[in-house]
Amino acid sequence: MTDEVKTVSADAGKLASFIERIERIEEERRELGADMREIFAEAKGNGYDVKVMRQILRLRKMTPADRAEAEYLRDEYKKLLGIAE
Repeated sequence: MTDEVKTVSADAGKLASFIERIERIEEERRELGADMREIFAEAKGNGYDVKVMRQILRLRKMTPADRAEAEYLRDEYKKLLGIAE
């Protein structure tokens, strides 16, 4: 084998490895998505509002400063639209 053929073979092996790893992660992601849907369905069956739960999840991912800014902006927009409490 020439060096060029060895390089292409090695590159093909690396590429296949990357593709297979990505495929495994995609499958895990699908399984996790199914698990999350089951949890949300269970919560809904117990009377919880899934839409609100998703909002809470988003808020928990934010820093306190980002959360405060988002809440401030939301309140200001509500005032501008005349829907403030």
